[in-house]
Amino acid sequence: MSAIRQRWHRSAAVVATGVAALVGTGIFVASPASAHKPGWEVDCYAVSVNLTNYNENVPNTISIEAGGKPVLTEQKFGREFSKKIDLPKHKSPLEVHLVVKAGDGEQHSRDEKKMSPVCEETPSSPAPSPSESSSEAPAPSEKPSSAPKPEGGSDDLAETGASSATPMIAGAAGVVLAAGAGLVFVSRKRRSAQD
Repeated sequence: MSAIRQRWHRSAAVVATGVAALVGTGIFVASPASAHKPGWEVDCYAVSVNLTNYNENVPNTISIEAGGKPVLTEQKFGREFSKKIDLPKHKSPLEVHLVVKAGDGEQHSRDEKKMSPVCEETPSSPAPSPSESSSEAPAPSEKPSSAPKPEGGSDDLAETGASSATPMIAGAAGVVLAAGAGLVFVSRKRRSAQD
């Protein structure tokens, strides 16, 4: 085999190795993030449930209890479940218990509890008499904000799909790229030594 042909074979082998490494790394990076997204909120009036990205090929079930009494008996769902369920009136904080059983594994199931606060009924205040001054600014409301919370159901940052394996994947990609660069360096060194 001629020297030129050997160089082409080495170069092709180095390129093929680099492409295989990049494709292999791309497969790990492009894998789906957290598949199941359970989201639920509880306020003093209702429970809002939003479950997405569940496996529709297996039976998934959900049930909700409020104060030990069922407000949603076990119900099957497929890929998604979204519903707002009214809570019974209560004069003390009410424990709400959500149970989601994913058919594709216990790691995706949920058994969580949250407290429903007591709804504060604002007493109707008497209308101001015409003799009172209306130049006073109204007192600011101390009612907590009703802005929606992130889908994860907590005050933490939103879930981005990143997992604890991300640094390991990034490290493996770095090693693969360094190995590819080393192979290119060695092949060029040999090539220049043969010329």
